[in-house]
Amino acid sequence: MDIEDKVAIVTGGGSGIGKAISEGLAAAGARVVVGDLDASAAARTATSIGAAAVVGAADASTGDGIASLITLAEQEFGPVDIYIANAGISGVNGLGGEADWDRILGVNLRAHIRAMEQLLPGWRSRGSGYFVSVASAAGLLSQLGAAGYAVSKHAAVGFAEWFAITYGDDGIGVSCICPLGVDTPLLDAVRASTELSGRIGAESIVQSGQVISAADVAAATLEAVRADRFLVLPHPAVLDMYRGKGNDYDRWISGMRRYQRTLRG
Repeated sequence: MDIEDKVAIVTGGGSGIGKAISEGLAAAGARVVVGDLDASAAARTATSIGAAAVVGAADASTGDGIASLITLAEQEFGPVDIYIANAGISGVNGLGGEADWDRILGVNLRAHIRAMEQLLPGWRSRGSGYFVSVASAAGLLSQLGAAGYAVSKHAAVGFAEWFAITYGDDGIGVSCICPLGVDTPLLDAVRASTELSGRIGAESIVQSGQVISAADVAAATLEAVRADRFLVLPHPAVLDMYRGKGNDYDRWISGMRRYQRTLRG
């Protein structure tokens, strides 16, 4: 999809990857609704962009929050062409409880589904639209320590894949972004954990590959949108890991157990 003159919504646009993608879209000629629960953070991003951006203070995990972002985009710029489902949380360490699972699945998965429920009819009627799922390498591999994060990111990848297959012939593009460690407030929060499972998760992230910048992920994302490419791996080594996992699943699980033991010390 050509990005110039398109209307985009970016959730979690107040910081990290969402901020970098918002700025990249605007630099490419798009008009952007910067969505975030933190209105001040969204405003800082919008201010850095200028007239091509507006602030959407909303909870993008809820149907009402998503609807408010879409309405704002339509009022300010026109119909939404690109939706970047970037907002995400790391959740609790370990297995967690019922409320923990409800929360992380609501943000990391159901938010994507709810957005597409609202945008899909218009995209199909116009024969054009683009959905970007900012998932994680954890959605292809796994994540030590945090069950909710690993499972919700697997589910996000699965939903993006299904959506691409089901609606690709209707002119709708999909990209799924799966980085390893990225220098963002989310990674900072994981690193700051005082729990053993949290420390294990943080170490597994930073040791698995170079921690790259949010700008690196944004550049790879915009390139994928232009090329209509599904799987985006800002860390190319993830592909070899993914192939190794699929080639011998039992060996991979044994290796992950062994790696977890070394991190426990």
